[in-house]
Amino acid sequence: MVLVKEKKIKIIDEFRVHARDTGSAEVQIAILTERINQLGDHFKAHKKDFSSRRGLLCLVGTRRSLLSYLKKKNAKKYEEVLGKLHLRK
Repeated sequence: MVLVKEKKIKIIDEFRVHARDTGSAEVQIAILTERINQLGDHFKAHKKDFSSRRGLLCLVGTRRSLLSYLKKKNAKKYEEVLGKLHLRK
């Protein structure tokens, strides 16, 4: 489940910190969230796809680590990202 290039560029433009930013924590969290949402839709159709489910759990763990990092570094940005992505903590 790969993101379409145009969609990924749109996400990067929305969450970037500066003009050439593609790898900040905010951008990575947004991209991971989009991939997680896509996999959620995939599992509605393919209930027994357990190998992809393991990949989903890895993505969720990575996003969780990035969120805790962002919370430690910049609590204001953390709250802002949670609000934009409609995540609850």
